[in-house]
Amino acid sequence: MGQQLMGGVTLHKRLLDHLRTAVIMLDDNLQVRYLNPAAEMLLATSASRAMGQPLPDYFFDDEEARAALRQCIRDEHPFTRREARLAVSPGYEITVDYSVSPINEPGQTLCLLMELQPLDRLLRITREEALIHAHQATRALVRGVAHEIKNPLGGIRGAAQLLERALPTPDLTEYTKVIIDEADRLRTVADRMLGPRKPPEFKAVNIHECLEHVRQLLLAEHPRGVSIWRDYDISLPDVIADRDQMIQVLLNIIRNATQALLESHTEDARIIMRTRVLRQFTIGSLRHRLVLRVDIIDNGPGIAPDVQETLFYPMVSGRASGTGLGLSIAQSIISQHQGLIECESVPGKTVFSILLPMEQPEVTESEQS
Repeated sequence: MGQQLMGGVTLHKRLLDHLRTAVIMLDDNLQVRYLNPAAEMLLATSASRAMGQPLPDYFFDDEEARAALRQCIRDEHPFTRREARLAVSPGYEITVDYSVSPINEPGQTLCLLMELQPLDRLLRITREEALIHAHQATRALVRGVAHEIKNPLGGIRGAAQLLERALPTPDLTEYTKVIIDEADRLRTVADRMLGPRKPPEFKAVNIHECLEHVRQLLLAEHPRGVSIWRDYDISLPDVIADRDQMIQVLLNIIRNATQALLESHTEDARIIMRTRVLRQFTIGSLRHRLVLRVDIIDNGPGIAPDVQETLFYPMVSGRASGTGLGLSIAQSIISQHQGLIECESVPGKTVFSILLPMEQPEVTESEQS
C-alpha cells in the first residue's frame, strides 16, 4: 500500500481521496508524503505545498506529541489521542481525535498513517445545546421566582398605603414611603426578570438599520471616549425578526461593552459592529440554510473566565454597577427567535456573537408564555 500511495494514481489513492476522514502519510523523518483532500481542508494547506515538507514545528507544538510519533516509528506500535489541540497555523488551533498507525511494507521504509477526525464542530454543537438547555431551565426557574415575588408585593404596598393614612403625625410617613418605594423597586426587578411580556412580532428587518439606530443612541450618550466602527456585509438580505426586540438586544450588548471600556479607561477604546451570513450552519441541534451572525467586538479588559461560564444567567454581572439582567433578557429574546448569543473573551478582545436564523421562526406556546 505504501508503494502504491507513493506512485501514480491507484485505486487505493482514489479511495483515500474520496474519504471524508483526513488522512496524512509521514515518512520516518516525519516528512509529509501524502495527504488527501479532506486533510487539505482541515489543515488549510495544499498537497503541492505540503508534499516532502517536514511536519511544521507549530503543528505539534508540544514535545510530548512529537516524542509519541518518534516512539511509534521506533516501536511500530499504533496509538490514538483524544481531543488533541493542533496548531494548523501560527495563532490558529483546531481540536481533533487522531490515530497513528505504522505501515512497514517489505522493501519499503516505514511510514506513519495518520487519521484525523475534527471535533471543533461537534464540541461547538454540544456546547450550544448545553447552553440552550441551561438557559431554558434557568429561565423557567427565574420566571417562577419572579411570580412568587410579585404576588405579595401588591399586598405589602396596599397595607403600607392604608397604614400611611392612619398615622397620627405626618413625619412618620417617611417610613411608609420607604416601604412603598422598595415594593415598587422589587416589582420592577421582577418584571425585568420575567423578560418580554409579548411574543415577537416577526417582520422583515434590516439589521444594519437596527445597528445604526443603536450606534446613534450610544454616540449621543457617550460622544467622547469610545469609537464605534462598522464592518457590514451590505449584501445581507432582511432578517425575519422583531425590530424593537432586536434593538433592545443590540443596545444591551453594546452598552455593556461601552461601559466596560469607559470604566477600565481603555486607551484607543473601540467597538466593532460586524455582520456576516453563514450558510448551512447549525445552531444547537438544528441546521439552518442561512444564519445571520452579528459580532460586537471590543478591545476592553475582557471578562473573567469564571464569569464567562454563567454570563447569561440572571443576576450575574462582570461589573460592580451591573444588574445582571441585560444579557439574560437578550438571550431570552434571541432564544424566542430560535437563535443564540455566544461570548468569547480574552484580555484585549471580547466578542459577543448573535446567531439568528434568517428564515421565519416557529414560535411555540412555551416561548410565548
